[in-house]
Amino acid sequence: MAVAAVLLAGCGSGDGGGAAAPSSSDASLGTVTTGEDGVQEVTIQTPDDYVFVPDTFTVAPGRVRLTVQSTATQATHNFRFTPGAGVEEIPEEIPLLAAGATETIEFEVTAPGDHPFECSFHVQLGQTGVMTVRG
Repeated sequence: MAVAAVLLAGCGSGDGGGAAAPSSSDASLGTVTTGEDGVQEVTIQTPDDYVFVPDTFTVAPGRVRLTVQSTATQATHNFRFTPGAGVEEIPEEIPLLAAGATETIEFEVTAPGDHPFECSFHVQLGQTGVMTVRG
């Protein structure tokens, strides 16, 4: 029961994820670069207002290193590729991302098309996005 209270801590008040402005003006967010090891790297953020910034990005088939930064001061989030919704299953996820924390996952994508992702705690508030793999 205590876990549920922690997970819902950021859900109570606010505008319910309305049209709040993104909390970062970092132009590099969502930009895919290639690391020295050849892995594609991309960073997105999740603030208190139940969105991903940006909520879309595009990669090529291959290895991807995705970093999710919480810029939230109150809300706890997570990150997962929506089960059964993409052109291929991507099991890697960030099960718990506390306010102010940063976590990175690495995975392989091979199938071109859309791979929806979400914060499963706040999907009902619209905290979703899409990673597209180029064909």
